[in-house]
Amino acid sequence: MENEQTFRASGKNLVKLAIPLIGTHLANVALGITDTVMMGWYSIPALAALVLGNAYFFIFFLFGAGFSFAVQPLVASTSSAGEITLARRYMRMGLWLSLIYAILILPLFFNAGPILIFLGQASDISGYAENYTRIVGFGLIPALWAMVVRFFLSGLHLTKVTLIITLTTVLLNIPLNYLLIFGKLGFPELGVSGAAISSVIVQIITALLITAYALWKLPEYKLLVRFFNFDKVAFLKVAKLGLPIGTSIVAEAGLFTASSIMMGWFGAVTLAAHGIALQIASVMFMIHLGLAEASTIRAGNAWGIKNLEYLKKGAKVAGSCSVLFSFIAMIFLITFGDMLVSFYVDIDDPARDQIIYIGALLLIAAALFQFVDGGQAMALGLLRGIQDTTVPMLITILSYWLVGIPSAYFFAFVTNWGSLGIWAGLGTGLGFAATLLGVRFIFLVNSDRKVTL
Repeated sequence: MENEQTFRASGKNLVKLAIPLIGTHLANVALGITDTVMMGWYSIPALAALVLGNAYFFIFFLFGAGFSFAVQPLVASTSSAGEITLARRYMRMGLWLSLIYAILILPLFFNAGPILIFLGQASDISGYAENYTRIVGFGLIPALWAMVVRFFLSGLHLTKVTLIITLTTVLLNIPLNYLLIFGKLGFPELGVSGAAISSVIVQIITALLITAYALWKLPEYKLLVRFFNFDKVAFLKVAKLGLPIGTSIVAEAGLFTASSIMMGWFGAVTLAAHGIALQIASVMFMIHLGLAEASTIRAGNAWGIKNLEYLKKGAKVAGSCSVLFSFIAMIFLITFGDMLVSFYVDIDDPARDQIIYIGALLLIAAALFQFVDGGQAMALGLLRGIQDTTVPMLITILSYWLVGIPSAYFFAFVTNWGSLGIWAGLGTGLGFAATLLGVRFIFLVNSDRKVTL
């Protein structure tokens, strides 16, 4: 039994599972980084518009991704119990829910400009951002489809292929951006619209490749057999888990989107620096997220085979890995902050020095809340593994919206800490969530009343 392995061996197994997941998350971030860097070379106003447009898109994308996150622990638990047909049913209804959501939400991408202006953004930057969202909104359909298939595969411990596919699309995104943003080799110069077109192309290719692999690798699952048959039981189960997960993800993403909106009140230069720092910090978070995702799978396996000791030991191993990486990330961000931010800004841009100064300062704040950021991600991952999502949703809403956002506003505009105050508020909200979610998981795995494996 795996629960009889040493602590070190369990840690190695977790990391082995997590590495492709981390790589996939990092590759996805690399897509955003290439867009941000190349747009920074194009112009600062366009970069600020891209930051806003991306923030707007990802709020809706991440809510829809909740159905994908629900599929992962369901597949992990059912597959470990040998229930192949049920695993397929969960994946199929995950696709249904994702497609229904993407189609219903599409009109909101055509009205991003007025919404952003209402939220206090400059009209010219909001107009740029709407040019982006009007195009990239169509990519929501293939993006969410690919997410469901990817999380289905990861629930079966098939993670390497998603890394390979994502890396391939990252390499494809670079020349597409070059041609469409800057108008090279006879292509029109499209700026932010070019970045949006490139993103949609990449999302379509990703969905096609990962679906083709799943069909080839797992013929016994008959993944798309009777695809158009409605499965009420599986549909409601995925929805019941997915909606709270999506809400939790949006609650956290909304915290960072609100930070971007408040940062926009300081002007385009500060917003651009914030966007750069946020993207660098997100690289660190993707590693936390990959570890948490691996923990979800392992917890789901334990849930499926009804092994409480395996669950507890896996949680301890996962927490230790999270703390260790937090130390590494903190040192890295403090040491190399200036250099990292400088990569994003054209050397001849007149605002370069100011952006580097603000961005590096914000990265110091990001370094200081690595432990709470990793902690809340890990606790959420473990709770999803045991299919507990509703109470964590309430905790995240409380922590991010009723603690984090008001704290960011208070520190930035009442105590006059400026842009650094906004990031202090982010850390406060994340810390509150990490504490409550951790207590929730500990209570559940030690409560005979709640956890009956």
